[in-house]
Formats: sequence, structure tokens, C-alpha cells
Amino acid sequence: MMKREKTIILAARLVSLLFTPFYLPMVGLMALFLFSYLSLMPWAYKLQVLTLVYVFTILLPTVLIHLYRRYQGWTLIEMGYRERRMVPYVISILCYFLCIYLMDMMHIPHFMATILSAALFIQVACALINVWWKISTHTAAIGGVAGALFFFGELFGFNPVWWLCLVFILAGVLGSSRMILRQHTLAQVIVGFFVGVICSIIGLIYL
Repeated sequence: MMKREKTIILAARLVSLLFTPFYLPMVGLMALFLFSYLSLMPWAYKLQVLTLVYVFTILLPTVLIHLYRRYQGWTLIEMGYRERRMVPYVISILCYFLCIYLMDMMHIPHFMATILSAALFIQVACALINVWWKISTHTAAIGGVAGALFFFGELFGFNPVWWLCLVFILAGVLGSSRMILRQHTLAQVIVGFFVGVICSIIGLIYL
């Protein structure tokens, strides 16, 4: 029984690690490059954009937050306490701002930067909610993917049902993993998902 529990916990940690909250902009841009007229752009240009986004929305915030955690001497679980999450939020928000600024300086089409703006909107919303109540940024991110799929399906006229089914399954697995690791309650997981969906759609429409 003990071995089975350890296996489940290890699997939950692996899922949480693979589906980090920072992947939303990368997924959104790859969807654009696959399903919209942006697929006609040269692969070298698309790779340049994806590399920029990867560095500033995944690599840099992950490294900086890891260094901050090590400096404080906290474990991953200890850093999950609500009052200790604000600095990581600030780090990720600043990295997203910097990425959007660089995209503007490089004259990358605004439509691409909108993906970053929507992801940033989700980060800011989660940070504000965190002042009073802990929320799952993992499920907020995958909720953002669901919102983006719905928006792009309407915008470009493709049927996202099968993709949404896959996202919902992943959201269930991810939410369960966060609860298994005792990082979030069911309410925090569900609210996080819907915050991601709503913020994603609003961000893509208005930002």
C-alpha cells in the first residue's frame, strides 16, 4: 500500500512539473502557427518567436523562482503557502511584461503579443486573488488554454471540440494531481480553471 501511494505521489509531481503554469503562451502561439494564416510564415521566423517566448515565459521565471526558493531555504511544498506565493507571482509577471515589451520592440505582430497579454492577465488575476485566497495557477493556465481554443475556434472557423475534450481530461488529471499533493482544495482547483477560461477570453478580445 505504501509503495502504491508513493507511486501516485510521484506521478502527481511529474504531472505538475510537466504542465507548469508558464506553458500557456507557448501553447497559444503554436496553435496560431498551426491553425491560422500564421502557418504561412517562414519556420525560421516562427522558431525565433517561440524561442523568445520560451526564454521569457518559461525558462527565466522558472530559474528565478527556483533561485528565490533556494535562497529562502524552502521546499516546493513550503513555497506553496499562500503568503509565500506573491514574490513568484511578481517574478513571472515582470518576465511576461518584458517579453511583451521585446516583442513590441522587434515589431512582432500585435496579434501574437495578444497571447502573452491574455496569459499576463491570468497571472495578474491569480496574484490579486492570492492576496485573500489561494488559487491554483496550474488549472488557471490550462483553463486559459481552453478559453483560447474556444476563442480561436470562433475566430478562425475550426471545430475545437476534440481539442477541448483533451484539455478537459488534462485539466482533470492536473487538478487531481494538485489535490493529491495537498497544494489545493477542490474549490481552488475549479475556481482556478474558470478564472483561466474567463481571463483568457476577455484578454484575447480586449487586450
